[in-house]
Amino acid sequence: MLEPENRLILALDVEDIDLALKIAGEVRPYIDAIKIHWPIILSNGLGVVPEISKLAPVIIDAKLSDIPNTNRMACELMLSRGATGVICQGFAGEDSITACIETGLEVFVLVEMTHPGSLRFISGFSEEIASMAREVGAPGIVAPGNRPERIARYRSIVGPELRILCPGIGAQGGSPGDAIAAGADFEIVGRSIYRSEDPASSAEELARSIASRT
Repeated sequence: MLEPENRLILALDVEDIDLALKIAGEVRPYIDAIKIHWPIILSNGLGVVPEISKLAPVIIDAKLSDIPNTNRMACELMLSRGATGVICQGFAGEDSITACIETGLEVFVLVEMTHPGSLRFISGFSEEIASMAREVGAPGIVAPGNRPERIARYRSIVGPELRILCPGIGAQGGSPGDAIAAGADFEIVGRSIYRSEDPASSAEELARSIASRT
């Protein structure tokens, strides 16, 4: 289970593996995990996972939303490369989520996204998705840190056991510490760290801001 120490997860959305490893190494004292997405995977392949996982636990933000068999195959490949966790879409249904969980990865179910478009289709079912994530035994959910007023509601649905991971901090408008204060376990930050002239100092400052709200 991903443990909240700094309560900060780095979203490492860069393409160059050397740059990624450099940034990850610099900020490691201030983060609990690294979330990687399609840019670095499509540029370098899943071979980046074992390299990055030497520095910190890796969560692959694949947003899986396929049929159970396809989700299972994808998760098995990620697990074999050393990933700790995966993010999947909740709207694909409980059987697709369960297929991911059964592989042994820590599965974080996306219940609501951070961009405005999410409000049109996904958000109307977000609370139901959060409830489903709890019912099928997912370790956690992903909810928007730039809408901290929603976090307390999700916490009331999933209870104290599930981890709540919150992107949307910094570049998308969320303020460091607000999601934690509302009941989240981790805040996910990308551009405010990896585009910084001094990623380590930026990560340290963010971790300090988060700690002040716990």
